Amino acid sequence: MFSTLGLFENLQCPERDSCKRPNCIFSHKASSDLPPPTSLQIPVDEPKVASFSSDPKPIVQAGQIKTVPAKRTVNSSPILAPSSSASTPNEPPRKLQKLDSTQKRAVQASTPSGVPILRVTPATSTVAIPVRQVCISLSHVLLSSSSAIFQAMLKTLYDHFVILYDKILASQPNLASEHALKQEQEVYAVSNKFTYRNAVIQSVAAIKRRDPPTSISDPSVGTEADIVARAEAKKSLTELRVTSALLEPHIASLDALKSWGYVVEIPPTPGGVQPSMEGKPVKCERCGEMFVVRQLEVQDPGRRECLHHWGRPYSRVANGERTRVYNCCSKDTTDKGCVHGPHVFYESEPEILHQRHAFSELATSQAISGSCSTSTVSSELLDVVALDCEMIYTTGGMRVARVSVVDGSAQPVFDELVRMDDGVDILDFNTRFSGITQEMHAERAILPLSSIRKSLDALIGKDTILVGHALENDLKTLRLVHHRCIDTVFLYPHPRGAPYRRSLRDLAREHLNLTIQEGGGSTGHSSLEDAIATLDLVRLYLVNNRKSSKGASSSTSSSALSAPTASTSSASPGRPNLSRMRQKVTPVSIFAKHPR
Repeated sequence: MFSTLGLFENLQCPERDSCKRPNCIFSHKASSDLPPPTSLQIPVDEPKVASFSSDPKPIVQAGQIKTVPAKRTVNSSPILAPSSSASTPNEPPRKLQKLDSTQKRAVQASTPSGVPILRVTPATSTVAIPVRQVCISLSHVLLSSSSAIFQAMLKTLYDHFVILYDKILASQPNLASEHALKQEQEVYAVSNKFTYRNAVIQSVAAIKRRDPPTSISDPSVGTEADIVARAEAKKSLTELRVTSALLEPHIASLDALKSWGYVVEIPPTPGGVQPSMEGKPVKCERCGEMFVVRQLEVQDPGRRECLHHWGRPYSRVANGERTRVYNCCSKDTTDKGCVHGPHVFYESEPEILHQRHAFSELATSQAISGSCSTSTVSSELLDVVALDCEMIYTTGGMRVARVSVVDGSAQPVFDELVRMDDGVDILDFNTRFSGITQEMHAERAILPLSSIRKSLDALIGKDTILVGHALENDLKTLRLVHHRCIDTVFLYPHPRGAPYRRSLRDLAREHLNLTIQEGGGSTGHSSLEDAIATLDLVRLYLVNNRKSSKGASSSTSSSALSAPTASTSSASPGRPNLSRMRQKVTPVSIFAKHPR
C-alpha cells in the first residue's frame, strides 16, 4: 500500500470514537488544540415557493442552519415549486418538475366566432398548421398573403356546416363546430401535404350538395364518414329478408302473450250478438263522465260536449318540485281539459269485444287449399308479415279503420281502409291520431271487417309469424287470435320492466334514427309507416343478436348505425343505433293505439 502524506493529521476525525477504519487519515488524538470537524452539510439556495404562508423556512449556510420568515411571493412559476422530496435539506432541488393534472392550463376549444381550434402539435402534423387552422392570432395575421389563402381550411368547413345546419343550430349550437373539426380530421387522415387542400375542397362541395336538415336525426347530418357508415348499415339491413327461420327462436311463449293482454283463445260466449251500444249509458274514456251513446246526427245539441286533454300526463320537476302535467298543453293534471270533442268509450275485455264482433283464428294452409280449386294457394301464404292498424271511435267502441301489412322485405302487400259493420256508426274519427278524415273514409272504405279478414286469409295463415308493436291491440281490433307473434315490446323492453312499454316513436328515433308519427293534428300517423319501422326494429335486433352469438360486440354496429349527436363525446352507452332505414312514407293516417 502507498504511504500517507499526512495532510489530514491535524484534522480531527468526524466520526471520532466510532471510526472503524484501520488506517484512518484523520487524527484521533484527544487534544483540544485540534480544530472541530467541518460540517458535511452542503450550502444550497432554496428556490422561492409561490406561497403566502408566514411559516419560517430553513436556509442552510456553511456549518449552521438559520430560520428566517418566508417572503411573500406573487406569480411564482409552478414549474419551480419543489416537491415534497426536494424540501429536505440533504437533497438538492430538482431542475424540472412536471405539472400536476390540476395545474394544466385549459385549452381553448374554439374561437370567439365559434370556429373550432385544432389541438395538434405542429411537429406531428405533416400539413402545416397555418394551412389547416384558421387565423386566430396576430402571428397568423402577419403571414404572407400566399399562405393566408390556404390557412382557413378548417374555417371553410365550419362556414359551410353553419349554412347547412341553419335550421337546427338554434337547438344544437355546437353541432357545426364539432362536425367541422371531425371532418377536417377525417380529411387529414386520408391525405398528405400535397392532396390535403383538394380533399378539403371536395368535402366542401359534398356538403353544399346536401339537403338542409330539419332535425338532428336527418340523414344529411354528420360528416362524410358518418353518412357513408349509415348508408352501409342501411344497406345491410334493407337487404336482410326476415324469414320464419330467423324469427323462430324469438317467438313469444303462450304465457308471455297472456301476461301482456293477448287474447289466446276464442271466448265461449256467442259472438257478434251486440255490435253497437247505441242508446246505452257508458263512461266516457276521455273525461270520465257518463253519457248515452247516440249517433252524431241525432245527438242532443244542448248536451254538454266532452272537455278533455288529448295528451298523456307525465312528471316534470320545476323549482325543485315534482308535478304531473299533460304533454298536450303542459297544464296540471287537476285541469279539466284543453280541447272539446264528442264523448267516446273504449272496451278491452275479450268477452265484450267478442259480442261486438266475433273473434276467429287464421285458417291453416290445408284448410285454405281444400277450399280452393288449386293447391297453389298455400304456397302463396307469407311466412312473416309486419302488421299495424289504425282505430277510430264508434258506437261499438274502438274499431279498426285501416289495416297495413308488409312482407319480410318491408314491401307493402296490403293497405286498406275498413268500412264499419251494419248498425255501427262513427262517433269520432280522431284524426289527430288516426289520420283518417271523414272524406277519406267515405271515399276509400269499401270492405267491412269480415271481408278484410277474408283478404288477409289469402296472405297469412296460422303458421305465419306476425310482427308488430303492442301487437295485442291490433289483434284485438281485428278480432284475431294468433299465437306466433313477435312483439318489439318484448325485444326492446322498458328499463322499468313490465307493464311499462316504450312507444314505437321513441324506439324508432333511438335505435333507427327514424322520425315517424310527425304528421301532427292534420295528417297524423301512418299504419304503413309504422309497420315498416316495426320490421326494421326486428331486423336490427336480428343483426345485433347474430353478431353477439358469434362473439362480436354489438357496439361495432352501434357506432355505424348511431344517430348524429350534438356532442361527439356523448354517445348512448350500450345501445345499438341506426340511421334512417328507408325514405319516410307519406303519412296517410295517425292514431296512437290504445294504450300504445
